[in-house]
Amino acid sequence: MNKIFYSLLALIIVSGLIAVFGDVNLPSIGNDTAEPKIHTVIPIDSTHKPGQISYINDVKPILDKRCVGCHAGYDAPCQLKLASFEGLLRGATKQRVLGHFRLDAIKPTRLFIDETTAAGWREQGFFSVLNEKAHFPEINLNHSLLAKFVALKANNPLSPVGKLPAAIVLDDADSWVCPNLDEVADFQNKHPLSGMPYALPPLTDSEQSTLLNWLQDGAKASVQAAAPSALALTEIKKWEQFFNDNPLKSRLSARYLYEHLYSGDLHFKDQPADEFYKLVRSKTPPGQAIDELKTVRPTDAPGLNTFYYRLRPVVETVVDKNHIVYELSDSRMERFKTLFLKPEFAVTALPAYDGEAAANPFKTFRELPAASRYQFLLDDAGYFMAAVVKTPAFAHNTIPIQDQLWIAFSKPQLEQDLQYTQFLADNSEVLQLPATEVEGTGFSAWHRLYALQQQYLVSKQAFSTDVLLKQQTMDLNRLWDGDGNNPNALLSVFRHNDNASVVRGLLGKIPLTAWVLDYPLFERMQYALAAGFNVYGSARQHISVRWYMYSLRQEAESNFLQFMPKSARKDLYDSGQQSADMALLSLLGMSSGLGIDKESAISYQTSDYKTEFFEQLRQYAAAAGQADVFNRCIPSSCPVGDSAPEQQRIDRLIRKLADMQGDRIAALPELAFLRIKMADPEKHAIYTLIRNKKRPGLPMLVAEQLGRGVRQDTLTVIAGLTGSYPNVFFDVYEGQLENFIEQLQYAQTAAEIDSFYSRYGVRRNNPEIWAYYDWINKKYRADRAEQAGLFDLSHYGNF
Repeated sequence: MNKIFYSLLALIIVSGLIAVFGDVNLPSIGNDTAEPKIHTVIPIDSTHKPGQISYINDVKPILDKRCVGCHAGYDAPCQLKLASFEGLLRGATKQRVLGHFRLDAIKPTRLFIDETTAAGWREQGFFSVLNEKAHFPEINLNHSLLAKFVALKANNPLSPVGKLPAAIVLDDADSWVCPNLDEVADFQNKHPLSGMPYALPPLTDSEQSTLLNWLQDGAKASVQAAAPSALALTEIKKWEQFFNDNPLKSRLSARYLYEHLYSGDLHFKDQPADEFYKLVRSKTPPGQAIDELKTVRPTDAPGLNTFYYRLRPVVETVVDKNHIVYELSDSRMERFKTLFLKPEFAVTALPAYDGEAAANPFKTFRELPAASRYQFLLDDAGYFMAAVVKTPAFAHNTIPIQDQLWIAFSKPQLEQDLQYTQFLADNSEVLQLPATEVEGTGFSAWHRLYALQQQYLVSKQAFSTDVLLKQQTMDLNRLWDGDGNNPNALLSVFRHNDNASVVRGLLGKIPLTAWVLDYPLFERMQYALAAGFNVYGSARQHISVRWYMYSLRQEAESNFLQFMPKSARKDLYDSGQQSADMALLSLLGMSSGLGIDKESAISYQTSDYKTEFFEQLRQYAAAAGQADVFNRCIPSSCPVGDSAPEQQRIDRLIRKLADMQGDRIAALPELAFLRIKMADPEKHAIYTLIRNKKRPGLPMLVAEQLGRGVRQDTLTVIAGLTGSYPNVFFDVYEGQLENFIEQLQYAQTAAEIDSFYSRYGVRRNNPEIWAYYDWINKKYRADRAEQAGLFDLSHYGNF
């Protein structure tokens, strides 16, 4: 038995490193096979007159449209961030942040925070992509990596038809090599097809000329971004005063709000849609220039006795993959006061920032009413779940969830708030999180956390039975209905491999499983994956987070199963697991824990319990989004309405498309955008196609693709744009839509799939991809203003 145990444990750990961090080999890139045509010297434009090109007006729009979507965020290739001039000045580095196995934590490299000067970044290992030598036109161009990579693409364009050459690698960060100026000539000769934009069509002649002429002039930022308006300054002053109010109650509440809002893009209601702010901790008080603290996590000790909460303007171009909007308004401030300042409770002393206690919200905020904390999360549950799935923890493959997931929430028990607050305080020692563990403890840390989790579940079951439930039944009244008007009561989460998206309402087919979150679960997810996750941490620390999330997922699923008939719970639970996982859990002495042993009071008329439950739940929480008229169309929820006959026909075909599954959608990637072109371009429609892959299980660390088939894969179709990393664009005229659906379902062989994409797909090397990309970004802004950010093309496939 011991040999089996340790063999399996070794398999888990090795598989886990692969699952979480990918291939642990050194980064590599395929050798391009095209004949090199390298111009070692970029000729200057002698007709150009210096000073004619503005960074803000001329250059930044080009970078935004063609570069920023990929060169932003933690997964920016070579950490080269082009969303701001400061990112250009910082340059690139060979050090990777995401998807890289490392035994020890690395030093943070956050733009605007960890260093603020080019010299400081050079000491951190970043090298310039602009000329930093004597400023003459020839030197400005030929000592600029940016110029060299743009010229490399211009001199070696891809064929505009067919697939990309096999030598071009698209998989992930493992394909990236980051040459500095001394290495770039050798790189260009070995990889002539690796110019920028990478594996995409080149800039137009006009765009290239503008960019190279600006570089030739010395790459100056002659005009800086505008300062906040007078109206914005008024709002900033009001909110900074609120966050820095002095009473103990206010200071503890402000700390709680900061630890939950720090990752968001805060937006003032009725202010311009492109103005956002970050809530930060600063050494300097309001009215002075912000001097932001350089702590890695919002729970880390500030390092000084007095600091101030400040609102720092976001100057980078917004990208969807890390854009999470939280609106501030007068009514929001009143809500904060109602939740945290008006209730009768006493704060006896402010909690310290010492190690474990600081990273454990159940210790730190034990004196804040639990009902207030929970209601704060519920008010904007969609925002907080987006903060979880848009965290870099997801890009580390740390969240083991199915591709489609529905979420509901337990109803706050206001009448038992004092008892509930005390219960959480009493159990704060067992409600520990990976962030409270010392860096590098890995598997052993998780195993200890798992044991604590089991202690908590025993206490939770007793408390729920004796205090929360008493003689009450397990029916829909135990769930939050959004208070009759809040659309956050029901959420849908869609996973797209290493990223995910959240929408309000129940969208898609009935999922394999669902979650019901109560306050402690929701809070632990916030701290494990958002507030407490160190993206710069070690591999072992990240693995412990993944294992911990597996435990939280089990608890959330068990909460959901309490609403199913008692006799069906085990079968429903087992249907979502992999047999190998269950055997490993048993061998490691870990049980599934199906929770409260109490019969559900919901009346079921058939054996299709999940379908019945979710239909009742949708009607119960009627404010949580409208019925899904595409993916679960029933006569009562799919009215014809008064739309034009043309639109009614499209709707019928979209429902037919959404009904496809298994082998009939085998040709689709995980996330696709489908544009349906009408005679009037103003009426073009856009839909998101999400392929939900049935994974054989959600192992803690075992590779998820083992034994995966496609027969149970489903398709979710959503009107509009959802997801940050599209895998492909489809462009279909309205009259072609029926043929598009027909050809898709029969595209099984490689030749059939190639024919399908040749006809309807926009391939990476097709020059039309840029017009499509510009259109969807414009459409997104028009439809969702504040919520919109640029899409990332780094996951776009070679179809």
